[in-house]
Amino acid sequence: MEKRILGTSEVKITPILMGTWQAGKRMWVGIEDADSIKTIRAAYEAGITTIDTAEAYGEGHSERIVAEALSDVRTYVQYATKVFANHLKYKQVIEACDRSLTNLKTDYIDLYQIHWPSGAFNSEIVPIEETMKALNLLKEQGKIRAIGVSNFSSVQLAEAASYGRIDSLQPPYSLFWRQVEQDALLYCIENNISILAYSPLAQGLLTGRFALGHKFDPTDNRARNKLFQGQNFERAQQALEKLRPIALLHDCTLAQLALAWLIAQPQTNAIAGGRYPEQARDNALVAQIKLSTAELAEIDAIGRIVTDHLDDNPIMWN
Repeated sequence: MEKRILGTSEVKITPILMGTWQAGKRMWVGIEDADSIKTIRAAYEAGITTIDTAEAYGEGHSERIVAEALSDVRTYVQYATKVFANHLKYKQVIEACDRSLTNLKTDYIDLYQIHWPSGAFNSEIVPIEETMKALNLLKEQGKIRAIGVSNFSSVQLAEAASYGRIDSLQPPYSLFWRQVEQDALLYCIENNISILAYSPLAQGLLTGRFALGHKFDPTDNRARNKLFQGQNFERAQQALEKLRPIALLHDCTLAQLALAWLIAQPQTNAIAGGRYPEQARDNALVAQIKLSTAELAEIDAIGRIVTDHLDDNPIMWN
């Protein structure tokens, strides 16, 4: 899989990244460690060498699973992990990074990201200058190779960038969830910041597997996802029906089509998770799908059946 440069850093990433939120188990149902390890390994063997995780995914469990799957090929993969909103004080950032290094069984992290802005989830407000000071030190020490942010608005992104180089933004972004296009996308293009889109399949909605009336386990985070509720869900089903003929034309799945559209957007890469190895292998095939300008425009218009009716709230869950 042809790699792309992460921002202006020396890190090169695959346009499809392996997402490992589910490997942390918390907020997911029916996840087995053995399956997670096999799936992450299958992603690597299929050409996806960039792995995204976070300290908050099962309190480090996801990071440890990533290490178990890939430690023997560490030099060939890129690890992206995150520090949570409750660890953004100077000393806390340093300590969190050291924990992640231990969990990942490595002496450097390719991309270290602020998971949520200070104040999120009722966390203590910490000046971004303080957090960036710690991140810049970690970079100077060689413990991290690049700095990124996640769930930041364009204003928050610009403020962080005033204290050091930011090479990536990780927002929720998919054909059915496109708030970043109205806010931070232009800033990222102008400043050569890579976008790492999470929930690129709208938490599975774009796979076409969930029919009207589907009920999630109350402990599943998708039970509160706005896209799976009411008219949003109905409009999504209409859009999926219009996408099926295009997928058929390319001999690909709806999920692969949605990912192919996404990584064709400016500066954009997609973090695609998976419970089982076949899903990771399917995700890797996306890099081979070439959509014409007319097809990209048609898919764009179909996606707006859903997105034109959403409000401006950037959070996907009620």
